[in-house]
Amino acid sequence: MVYIVCLTTGVLLAAIMKGTVWICCLLSLLLLQATAEEEDHTSVLRDTSHIDETLRLATEEKASDYAAAIQTLRRIYHTSIKPMEQAYKYNELRQHEISDGEITSKPMVLFLGPWSVGKSSMINYLLGLHDSPYQLYTGAEPTTSEFTVIMHGEKIRSVEGIVMAADSSRSFSPLEKFGQNFLEKLIGIEMPHKLLERVTFVDTPGIIENRKQQERGYPFNDVCQWFIDRADLIFVVFDPTKLDVGLELEMLFKQLKGRESQIRIILNKADNLATQDLMRVYGALFWSLAPLINVTEPPRVYVSSFWPYDYAPDTSRELFKREEISLLEDLNQVIENRMENKIAFIRQHGIRVRIHGLLVDRYVQTFKEKMSFFSDPELVFQEIVDEPDKFYIFKSILAKTNVSKFDLPNRDAYRDFFGINPITNFKPLSAQCSYIGGCLLDKIEKAITTELPALLSSINSGKQPGLSSCEATGCGEKPKNRYRKN
Repeated sequence: MVYIVCLTTGVLLAAIMKGTVWICCLLSLLLLQATAEEEDHTSVLRDTSHIDETLRLATEEKASDYAAAIQTLRRIYHTSIKPMEQAYKYNELRQHEISDGEITSKPMVLFLGPWSVGKSSMINYLLGLHDSPYQLYTGAEPTTSEFTVIMHGEKIRSVEGIVMAADSSRSFSPLEKFGQNFLEKLIGIEMPHKLLERVTFVDTPGIIENRKQQERGYPFNDVCQWFIDRADLIFVVFDPTKLDVGLELEMLFKQLKGRESQIRIILNKADNLATQDLMRVYGALFWSLAPLINVTEPPRVYVSSFWPYDYAPDTSRELFKREEISLLEDLNQVIENRMENKIAFIRQHGIRVRIHGLLVDRYVQTFKEKMSFFSDPELVFQEIVDEPDKFYIFKSILAKTNVSKFDLPNRDAYRDFFGINPITNFKPLSAQCSYIGGCLLDKIEKAITTELPALLSSINSGKQPGLSSCEATGCGEKPKNRYRKN
């Protein structure tokens, strides 16, 4: 017997008989060819010209119109909404303070999901950072332990979280409230890129179900909620090997409640599966997420492979390409509608501030009505706070003003609010008026019903949004007094 060992592919083949030498070599060549074909698609880079075309990165923006609209929005917020916000300490109820940096910031795209599903690889792919010294680190193991903010800058540099929080011109200064341990896990990366001139990416640590939240050293869920509240688009990324839903992922979807319109589900690394297996994985993904997303319309799911290498052979590459273009169009819509979204966000914030002011005013009026010379102020107000329905606090707001019951805050929140803010610190709305500045309620209602909708209309119609009617000189005629008799 003659033994021949073929080590070309690392496979030990023994030829028992002399006449089978050629069979051993043939098998070795076939195995070598199969291995080469498998590695071929991971060495060939795919064409990415469709990214620039779909996102229209070559077109120049009308910076002057956008800047004028931003200045008008800032003026409306500071003159009509913020005075009531400060007078009735709204920030202590909602813990959401709007800064100038947040008003002027670019749209934020947030990436969430389990570990090593391709979140960082997807950002590298969209920005063309593959094989560059500035690409986000990726790997099969959990690699991202920080919240990484990728934003535009004149040169490539990293920014520490402490610096980002201290810079009032940025929108990240409120993150200081999560403590120094978190700021050490926050990092910013600035780089000159056409896409980053229009959008900011936020990469988050992957969800690891077998790790306790306390081990992170900072309130992970609270930090996620902060970014979720400010994100214009939220990509929740999965891959075929990580479809299970644990406690941490379940908590994350609870935090996403009410933001379903911003959520996009991504099934990444889809070219690792055959078509039949992909259909089964797609169904398993919906089966896992169905209990977590309680909406009538299911979220949009994109199925593709978001990395720079070519798709695996014998997969649905045309489908993956169309899905990728569809996702890019979705991202482009967010970029093009960023001004409209900011106006809608400020208006929604103004509605909440107005409701809060009306409720505090009602608490103040009820307290004054129930107080007598012999009454104990603490006992009287404690009864009002504990049983607001008994005194028709919330029902009176619904009856007298155009307020939806779905916009009313939680009753228990006001028990905590007045626990740290005595009722005697607040004046009724009727006393919040001045001869020059006008009344707080009138100004915020004008902003909600007139000024912000007019600014939105001017954006949609392409008119210059900076001036309304004859605020500036040059209108051509004097304003008429409509109360004067001719």
